[in-house]
Amino acid sequence: MIILNVKTKGCMQHLLLKPTFDFFSLIEGEITTYNTFHVDGFLHKDFFDEPPGKEYSAWGNLRTFFFNLIRGKRTPLSFRFILSLPEERFEEFLAGQGLSLSAADIRGLYLNFKYDGTSLKCVTGTSLNIFTMDKSLENLWDSYAKEFFLKQEIDFETD
Repeated sequence: MIILNVKTKGCMQHLLLKPTFDFFSLIEGEITTYNTFHVDGFLHKDFFDEPPGKEYSAWGNLRTFFFNLIRGKRTPLSFRFILSLPEERFEEFLAGQGLSLSAADIRGLYLNFKYDGTSLKCVTGTSLNIFTMDKSLENLWDSYAKEFFLKQEIDFETD
């Protein structure tokens, strides 16, 4: 787990206006403006005629919804978004890394964005379906997150 202190304006453009994070799964989101709006990203499969093969909505499918809640003259009082690398990308993420884990061992690889009214932070996190003391996956995910932000030219500092 690492904490990335992110430049708010640049990161918000990537989160809300650009497709940068669209392939990530939305685990949950919450925005506080004149009300608090909470979205659980879990897909209710019985709603669909043909059930989706995913557990969670893609960020790209909800990005405009969140943008419409935030846009305006006033900034939100706070927000938080929990995104995860989608399960179908776990195998690709692990490929060639030499880890003893399989994609089935991973529950989530998370980017937790939190804005408190003054600053924006992104905290990385991992969750496993097994118990291990090995921190290799966590270290790999932390490195991936930093590289991803750098590649997208999202400015950040680490604590």
